[in-house]
Amino acid sequence: MASFSEEDIRQIREANDLVELFSERTRVQRRGRDFWCCCPFHQEKTPSCKIDPSTQTWHCFGCGEGGDAITYIEKLDDVGFVDALRFLARRAGIELKETETDRKNQTKRARLRDICRETASFYHTLLMRDPSPEAQAARDYLSGRDLGGNVPKTWNLGFAPGRRRLVTHLSSLGFSEAEMVEANVAVRSRNNFGAQDRFFDRAMFPINDVKGECIAFGGRVIGAGEPKYLNTGETPLFHKSEVLYGLDKAKAAMASTGVAVIVEGYTDVIALHEAGFTNAVATLGTALTRQHIRILSHHAKSKIIYLFDGDAAGQRAADRALEFIDSSMTPEAGIMRIDLFAATIPDDQDPAEYVKAAGAEAMQALLDNAQPLLKYGIDRRVDRYDLTRPENKVRAIQDAVAVLAPIKDSMLANEYAVYIASKVHVAEALVIDELAKVRAPRTYEDRSAEAAPAPAPARRQLSGPELNRLRSEREFLSLVAQNPAMAPDFLSALMQTNWHENVHEQLAQLLVDILGENPIITVSDLIFTAQQRNPYASRVLTSSVVQGTTSAFDSLTYLARELQIGDLEQTIEEMTAQLKLSESLSAEERDELFKTIVVIQNDLNALRSRHIASKIT
Repeated sequence: MASFSEEDIRQIREANDLVELFSERTRVQRRGRDFWCCCPFHQEKTPSCKIDPSTQTWHCFGCGEGGDAITYIEKLDDVGFVDALRFLARRAGIELKETETDRKNQTKRARLRDICRETASFYHTLLMRDPSPEAQAARDYLSGRDLGGNVPKTWNLGFAPGRRRLVTHLSSLGFSEAEMVEANVAVRSRNNFGAQDRFFDRAMFPINDVKGECIAFGGRVIGAGEPKYLNTGETPLFHKSEVLYGLDKAKAAMASTGVAVIVEGYTDVIALHEAGFTNAVATLGTALTRQHIRILSHHAKSKIIYLFDGDAAGQRAADRALEFIDSSMTPEAGIMRIDLFAATIPDDQDPAEYVKAAGAEAMQALLDNAQPLLKYGIDRRVDRYDLTRPENKVRAIQDAVAVLAPIKDSMLANEYAVYIASKVHVAEALVIDELAKVRAPRTYEDRSAEAAPAPAPARRQLSGPELNRLRSEREFLSLVAQNPAMAPDFLSALMQTNWHENVHEQLAQLLVDILGENPIITVSDLIFTAQQRNPYASRVLTSSVVQGTTSAFDSLTYLARELQIGDLEQTIEEMTAQLKLSESLSAEERDELFKTIVVIQNDLNALRSRHIASKIT
């Protein structure tokens, strides 16, 4: 990534007024000191996105997104930090100071993009116009898969003949063979006769990034030959664990429907789009990754449906998908919740075959009936056993409970334990006892490498008071972030509060760290710095709902007391339970514990009195 000074970044943010930036893409209305608009990141008719001109931050109370000008462009245009910064710099007429290395890297990436674009154009022209028998075979293959008509033009499909025709063409345009090899459209010859085309005798599927720019290719061999499918290898532009085929065309439908559909192949994606399912995407020669899910959850706010082929390979993929079960799928995960669903195409078919044979209505019904991944996984585990045999019932219970292990502390696990019992026809207590024995395994082998924090540990189902507690925590953190000059008066609350949400605890410590590094930091700089260190920062720290005549200081004081009262109540509750249940305590220990409870209760009563007197109106 290019490196820019903090001063450059601050100058660019300050030169791009957030209200004006939003006004260029959507209608903005003033309400008091703030501005409101319909959120550009989900479908809504009533404005729920607030823009605060004084802090230059924004927050949507509908979908939870938020941040500053840079975050807004990142999310709106699906670009990274550097591209968003460059866009805002150009908009403000500011020249970014880049190092010579940065400029060289940027030039190289631009050249690789040019190569991919010219390669896609070359392949497409050959498919549409080349009279050779090989090109005709490619056209016949595509037509046989119902990918004829306007499909090749819509998806920029092509034909790769090989035999150095691409290398010769790109050389005529001024590209070096070294550049072609780096873009992975060519490979080094073993006999030093120069670079050779990587793809030959293949129908070609250009792979675009989320902006619609070609960055790689997939090729399907025409006739016999191996491998049947061949993708571009890893390049500076293409990382298959982060790219989904068709996302550039599917993102709008995902935003409008709230649903994403994942399939296994390019032709499946195209067939589904042609049938009206324009929210479908595919992985590229790799299993679904956590990064894929994160990308999709940015576009699809309701659910992600994994659609598996009905053949053996598809069912192996279904088994692997159970690795994605963890506490992020529970209601307690809050803003990190991801709703993963799954369905299997019947009769050993793939999505393209099924939608052709059964029709769009049948496909829609299949998607509508997709099951939560938890239930889908349990059903797969149990259904493989003959439950007429007692020993198989035991194995089925153990196998199904293993699916729940990563969320064993959630109320959702208990609900599914009841479901397992009914499915296996045993007493609920047997399954719940089995669940209690299981320790949750590490779900992702690369968890330590993830940039974002691990999902919050699952808790029991939250009550109304507990939800109110989380709202108070969130509001307090947001108000501190948006009033950094007042933060010194509330540092003790940040450090001493018993946070009920893992993300809130992380952000509280983050605020303490940032404010310690720079006590006079501006709001926009604080939000920006926090977002660089924690991906959930902007969503929480821009979410304050305090309005009206109440001062920020009074609001912070009230919320700090409310959190302190909650902590004292919890302490008393825990100590009282200890007093009732701890038979091992001596009489002296019980008396001392009782006295401590009385002291804390007196402190609580006094704090409540002050709290009621200063209640926010």
